[in-house]
Amino acid sequence: MIALPVSSPRNRIVFALAFELFFTVLLCFAQIAPVAAAPGASFMPAIVDYLSDWFPRVSRIQREQPHWITPIITVTPRLEEEFRYDQLWQGNPHGSATDNFGGGKGLELIPAENIEMILGVPAWIAHNGHVPQAAKKEQPASDGWADETLLIKYRLISANEENGNYIVTAFMGFSAPTGDDGNSNHHAIFTPTIAAGKGFGDFDVQTTAGISLPNGGLQRLGMPLAWNTTFQYRLLRYLWPEFETNYTWWPNGQREGQSQLFLTAGLVIGRIPLHERVGLTLGFGYQVAVTEHPAYHHAAIVTGRVPF
Repeated sequence: MIALPVSSPRNRIVFALAFELFFTVLLCFAQIAPVAAAPGASFMPAIVDYLSDWFPRVSRIQREQPHWITPIITVTPRLEEEFRYDQLWQGNPHGSATDNFGGGKGLELIPAENIEMILGVPAWIAHNGHVPQAAKKEQPASDGWADETLLIKYRLISANEENGNYIVTAFMGFSAPTGDDGNSNHHAIFTPTIAAGKGFGDFDVQTTAGISLPNGGLQRLGMPLAWNTTFQYRLLRYLWPEFETNYTWWPNGQREGQSQLFLTAGLVIGRIPLHERVGLTLGFGYQVAVTEHPAYHHAAIVTGRVPF
């Protein structure tokens, strides 16, 4: 089991964020080292060249892929560079409600060819209404931080609108048990995922399929398989109405044999240019469960992104 060498939730979050930053710097160093190791080369100019070429490199990488918008729920197979904040209001069983501040989103960077890193900021979870008693051996629901998350994308193949309009990307997600009691999974979870998308003129389909692999607590957490698909259409340059299906099935664990399906209708507006590379993207969606025993019944979702 992965154990963090700190005790309080705040210290665990700081440790996880520091680890993400260290991992990002390490990945950047891996791009610089071959240049600096060349005969007659020195390390400092290689760093300067790498950083000065950051945005031109990102532009070159993004020109090689479709220019769709990131959906509200489904993680796009495209590589993005932006800061993102989501807000969710969930209606739960038994008259309770959950407010999710942040949605675990955060800073998205493209540090190297075909690679994106999403450095998540832990969400703050607020529980409202009638909160039911927790089962034995489980912490009662209380307001606090959720777990820290990290996602790495590797783009396998892609073509922009002029050359085929498709993309296939592999993900590896990771969550560290940094959250407060009642809002944490209490175990690290690895989530390998395959994502793909295909465009047809102004219409596109983006889909992901992945499995969550906890390093403990299997009888409680299980290994759920998630399949998300988004159908989008572009209108008037900046309007992207969409419809999503968000499906999860538990082959084992506490919810063994159960599945849930959410239908999500939404609208994303963007990318609105603000200044040079900086833009603004806003979106709203409403999600409804259409199967029995879902994790929650419905949710309203607002998303804001600042691409750069």
